[in-house]
Amino acid sequence: MFIIPDDFVRNVSAFHGDEGRPWIERLRTILANCEQRWGLTFASPFEYQSYAYHYIAPAMRSDGTAVVVKVHAPTGEFIQEAEALRIYDGHGMARLLDYDLNDEVLMLERLEPGTPLSDVEDDDKATSNAAGVMRQLWRPVAPGHPFPSVSDWGRGFLRLRQHYEGGNGPFPAALLEEAETLFAELSTSMTELVLLHGDLHHENILAAEREPWLAIDPKGLIGEPAYETGALLRNRLPDLRDAPQAVRVLTRRVDLLAEMLDLDRGRVRDWAMAQAVLSLWWTIEDKGNIPEDGLKCAELLA
Repeated sequence: MFIIPDDFVRNVSAFHGDEGRPWIERLRTILANCEQRWGLTFASPFEYQSYAYHYIAPAMRSDGTAVVVKVHAPTGEFIQEAEALRIYDGHGMARLLDYDLNDEVLMLERLEPGTPLSDVEDDDKATSNAAGVMRQLWRPVAPGHPFPSVSDWGRGFLRLRQHYEGGNGPFPAALLEEAETLFAELSTSMTELVLLHGDLHHENILAAEREPWLAIDPKGLIGEPAYETGALLRNRLPDLRDAPQAVRVLTRRVDLLAEMLDLDRGRVRDWAMAQAVLSLWWTIEDKGNIPEDGLKCAELLA
């Protein structure tokens, strides 16, 4: 018996529209195929499943191996994640054990205890732990890969302008212009291009046994290492109404990451600012609104 939460069904239907409904109808069949193919017994989905956009559940193989099964919803991102996992081969990342291309399913190493980096209260320790994971992930990739580039992601700014007919919508005009300029300048001046995780925030780094911390859910992106730090910088910040404290935390994170990873401090901060604005546009594309805290974070980084 497979547990598919009602909130998850509503989420997928709202987010994926016409493509989401037939996928939901097929999901039980896909899970049954996984049970048979890999000798699995599924447990209840993770607590966060209700607000996720892919189906992710723990399972046990017949030999007692604990795994996680991730069934991709129709987002077009399966190939990139599967290939990134294959390239990483467990280095800094949960290991890919097997996959099914037709059903777009990943069977992954289950990380135990699996607590997220956000549970680490000492922000310096959390930032240092994240830097250690980043250091293991970055590597060159041969031509012919399926990954988008940072510049490809930057086209989101063009969609934003088109959506608002050349205007700035809910974004302060000066903030949007600065983010666009920075993103363009940084993109064209990158020198060291490597495979990046692409979304390495605190919830995508989990405590594990074979390594203290390992990443999950790679997007797969080609860009310079400094780009990778942006997601971590703008997440899990203190109350943004206390601007001085938030600025202190942001500045400390920038300093630590630049020092530990031998990155240019200015590029780390500038990427974080430009990404903060771009990620807000992605939120509008996905959900139709803009979170106030996100806008405040971008303004503090400007």
